[in-house]
Amino acid sequence: METTDRYTLADLERWSEISRDVDPPIRLGVFGDPVAHSLSPQMHNAALRAFEIKMQYVRFHIRAEELRSALCFLRKLDFVGINLTVPHKIAGLTQVDVADESAHRCGAVNTIRLHENKLIGSNTDGEGFSRAVRSEFSIDLRDLRVMILGAGGGTGQAIAWQCALENCERLVLVNRTPAKTSAIVERLRSFFVEPRVLGPVARLEAVRWDEAAVRAQLADVDLIVNATPLGMNSSDPAPIPARLLLPHHIVFDCVYRPSKTALLRAADEAGARGANGSSMLLHQGALAFSIWFNHEAPIEAMRSAIAL
Repeated sequence: METTDRYTLADLERWSEISRDVDPPIRLGVFGDPVAHSLSPQMHNAALRAFEIKMQYVRFHIRAEELRSALCFLRKLDFVGINLTVPHKIAGLTQVDVADESAHRCGAVNTIRLHENKLIGSNTDGEGFSRAVRSEFSIDLRDLRVMILGAGGGTGQAIAWQCALENCERLVLVNRTPAKTSAIVERLRSFFVEPRVLGPVARLEAVRWDEAAVRAQLADVDLIVNATPLGMNSSDPAPIPARLLLPHHIVFDCVYRPSKTALLRAADEAGARGANGSSMLLHQGALAFSIWFNHEAPIEAMRSAIAL
């Protein structure tokens, strides 16, 4: 019996009974809250079928306070790996046995591989984002002035680090909690010591999330990234007012469901280019697949499975 149902912590507690008749066996999945929207099962199950790997990937609805227990159960089960999504990426770093450089660097985990009952954490969001921007807009991060909305979250931190590693022209971090972004700025400062942008603007800044502060930055920004969950509900407003967007802006919304968020509709109205997060989902997922199986992912099969 193949399934795409959502499972819970209670299911993991009696996994041998729950999964006894499931075929192919469940050995991969995603932990999140919410998680019903996730397209990761479609994408990864397509990859598994492409390589005739007899296992499947499913969703687990795991609340924040349940993460530690859920990961403890995984150690005892025959899982290959797990993805972490909102709200678990930052907390996941403290729950793994080993964190690789990608996870340590950005302080967040989105991919876990199990090896000899140990949890090995990685982060594929940053590289996945970079590949998505290149794919969607035919431009590299090093040539862009980037603003990240929600820079204090796990996705935002991973993207900020990737922008720094690729030596982007300018990086503006926007968050509702200034202390979070101030700490990130200190860690990234060494990447931005060389002047690249003509004029008086700083190459690296953290600003408070309010309209006046954001407006003051937008003339010196090319790429605007929404790294928050805002937009996942159809009633959500755009994370910044539509009137602030300009035709020269490129807008990347990490939300991929719905495919056209309020932010992307605002970009259309402003004459700006925009893309949703489906390409980031694809590329970070392909990198995760490679971590689990030490094999290049079948990216076209994965792309077809999540075509929106």
